[in-house]
Amino acid sequence: MTSDNASPSPNAVEAVSVVKTYQTDNVEVQALRGVSLAVPKGDMVAIMGPSGCGKTTLLNCLSGLDSVNSGIVRVDGVDISQLSDNDRSSYRANNMGFVFQFYNLLPVLSAVENVELPLLVSGTQAKEARERSMEALDLVHLQAWANHRPAQLSGGQRQRVTIARALVNKPAIVWADEPTGDLDSKNAEEIMDLVVSLNESNNQTFVVVTHDIHVAERMFRIINMLDGQIVDEVPTARGHALAGAASAR
Repeated sequence: MTSDNASPSPNAVEAVSVVKTYQTDNVEVQALRGVSLAVPKGDMVAIMGPSGCGKTTLLNCLSGLDSVNSGIVRVDGVDISQLSDNDRSSYRANNMGFVFQFYNLLPVLSAVENVELPLLVSGTQAKEARERSMEALDLVHLQAWANHRPAQLSGGQRQRVTIARALVNKPAIVWADEPTGDLDSKNAEEIMDLVVSLNESNNQTFVVVTHDIHVAERMFRIINMLDGQIVDEVPTARGHALAGAASAR
């Protein structure tokens, strides 16, 4: 894949009139109905709405995990909706990070081996991959647990490993689908503290699908969906505070 498809953009992700339909038992289901949005670099966005409203479908289409029927999706200036499947997979591996509810860690690998796996798959030399993986584990305060397997870690620690893996390639954007959904309230709070800290220290962009208003309120704004469409967009108290601080400078 060449960089001819890229253009400078202040946005980490842009979507223009995105439509996604599925065929189910000879019935066409419109999962996304002309969705448009922009997420500036360094933004933190929560996507909320009832089950079946299109939240996860939107995340999958924006991140290139799923193709779109029509519309444009740009990530860091690259129109991923025009890439081939192989190029889109390569672009994801090198430019995006993913955090899911159930960790998706390989049980036979240690924490550091799970974190370095995406780098090794994309051709990074083993020594460099190990160094970068240890740095990523240090970011999430888990370097001392690098050689432990997932079964030896708590739920909160496993999710920290997942976040380290998401950050190891220094992605333009991190996508998270219910990142605290499998955690108790204490661990959920610690994970969100970590996410906020990473945003503040690294200007890391996060797009988070969640049903938990406590998670959403840690973001800058909340995008509400219904029936495959964005129905409104609400700044959080944190978003208001940051906007006020920026305008005062």
